[in-house]
Amino acid sequence: MRLSELQNKNLVNTSDGKNIGNIVDVNIDYKSGNINSFIIESKTNMFKFLNKDRDMEVRWEEIEKIGEDVILVNIK
Repeated sequence: MRLSELQNKNLVNTSDGKNIGNIVDVNIDYKSGNINSFIIESKTNMFKFLNKDRDMEVRWEEIEKIGEDVILVNIK
């Protein structure tokens, strides 16, 4: 699966059913090549450049399932 395919999927938190957002970047361990986390775009402001420090990080361990249209995560 390519990163571009993941970026088209919505992330949904299974603990409350809310749509978290979309993947804008990925954090990769340069030694192992494994994905550590996804960076999720903040939806709080229409001026994206003001929200760079508010982007959310979802760790790989929090991902429950990657489906055809959605990625289910468990964030408490």
